[in-house]
Amino acid sequence: MNEEEIQQRRREQDERSTQQRAAILGLQYLDTRQIENDLPLANDVMPVDAMHRDRMVPLVKGDSQNMFQFGVTAQTPQSVIQRMTGEYNEKGVTVQFLLISLSGYRAFMNRYDPPKKVVYDDIEIAKEGDSDTINQVSQTLNTVSSEEVFDFIIAQADKLGASDIHIENERDNIRVRLRVDGTLHPVAHLGRDKYRVIMGELASRAGISSAATESQSGHMQREITDEAGTHLLNLRVETVPTLYGQDAVMRLFNFDESLLNLDLLGIPDKQRHEIDEIVSHPRGLVLMVGPTGSGKSTTLYSMLNALNTPDRKLITLEDPIEYGLTGISQIPIDTTGGQHFADGLRSVLRLDPDVVMVGEIRDQDTARTAIQASITGHLVLSSFHANSTSAAFSRMIDMIGVNPIFSSAIRLVIAQRLVRRLVDDTKEEYEPDEATRSYVKRVLEGIPEDTEHPNLDTFKLWRPVPSDDAPFGYKGRIVIMEQMVVTEEIQKFIRGDVEDVHPEAIEKVAKQEGMLTLEQVGVLAALRGETTLDEVGRVV
Repeated sequence: MNEEEIQQRRREQDERSTQQRAAILGLQYLDTRQIENDLPLANDVMPVDAMHRDRMVPLVKGDSQNMFQFGVTAQTPQSVIQRMTGEYNEKGVTVQFLLISLSGYRAFMNRYDPPKKVVYDDIEIAKEGDSDTINQVSQTLNTVSSEEVFDFIIAQADKLGASDIHIENERDNIRVRLRVDGTLHPVAHLGRDKYRVIMGELASRAGISSAATESQSGHMQREITDEAGTHLLNLRVETVPTLYGQDAVMRLFNFDESLLNLDLLGIPDKQRHEIDEIVSHPRGLVLMVGPTGSGKSTTLYSMLNALNTPDRKLITLEDPIEYGLTGISQIPIDTTGGQHFADGLRSVLRLDPDVVMVGEIRDQDTARTAIQASITGHLVLSSFHANSTSAAFSRMIDMIGVNPIFSSAIRLVIAQRLVRRLVDDTKEEYEPDEATRSYVKRVLEGIPEDTEHPNLDTFKLWRPVPSDDAPFGYKGRIVIMEQMVVTEEIQKFIRGDVEDVHPEAIEKVAKQEGMLTLEQVGVLAALRGETTLDEVGRVV
């Protein structure tokens, strides 16, 4: 049953109960559904504040017969009806009172006294140490009506391009922070009355309890309408009880399937060629590694979109499903409820998929099943928690042991981070000092000769310059990737041909085979003026 049908059913119940009350009160009943939106308003008959106070509306202004009609409700005081009857009769005027439902009364009042559309100031991200902006935003949010504050925060976060909204309890107030371009920014402090409203809305919409004593997960959708049109926003909700109440984090997924495209990720040519090779020959195992918020899901979904052709069957196993994709069978796996990726993977392999995405490899059983699937003609994409490609290899070997089958299954490991992008129009060029120049030379020592970079003795760098549009001098983020193509030399670690299996040894061989590390890719991005060395140091 959709929302419109639910509203119709509620209205029907309201009208039935009103009709029954009319008989008890000795009044004539009127069903206003056919007239409440287009009956001419009887203006200047009674003041609007009296209509609110006495829960009644004028329906027909006196005509040639000198007859007035009023719609009254079950909440209209009898004393008011009696008083008005006496007053009109003294003037020789006929007056009639008809019982209408509260729903009908509200519909008429929306016409007699339309709600005023309040336009609130947009939320701004404060520059460092700028408490005035935080105070101003706090004041705005504290004046937003209780009915609107929850939707207002979400709409503003979406407008600012935030990836997360953090609602945090403190002793005297509620702190609201937004994560924009990977960095958390405090935006406001709210009164505790707003906390109850926000948590109430969050609980009802995301299917969680506002009184829980343990952490919870939920999901909700919100349609956002702005100058550019309407789009669907998916929100993943996590709550955890703290000393002063439940803290909540809402992760925003701006659902626009057209943006899940490898061409839009700005991947350098050499690394893009390695991904295209996988997409053009879909078989084997591809692992994405990196911390939460490093853009792994976006890259995986973009790869799925590139593989999504009419001649292939694609299935995903996810906890939870973050984007709904056309043409792909997506299966939710509730791991908190006892389900396992391995069981789901075994089931979907019976459906003869060409490509399978497993949300995350967390245990030996899932790892072994994914490997088995990848050597039987399927392409298996998955994520894995590790800091680098070599650490992922080492951890996977620890998990499943030396495994010759794994060596022929795995084709590519990608470690990813997101760094903030400098604003080209405002960034400022500067001459690095000798220590910085030495650091860059040390990091880029031994990179493949065909890697483009400026002269390391004369290169320049760029620093962010704040502006009204970009308070920190950054706007948006770019991907930096460390891609380990599994060559014959790398396979030796998995087969057990090399005794010294640890991340440093694996990374050394991978670099000899032409791999650029995350740090090297980040430094090269800084040399191109896309980001700063500080940003690279912050995320790598």
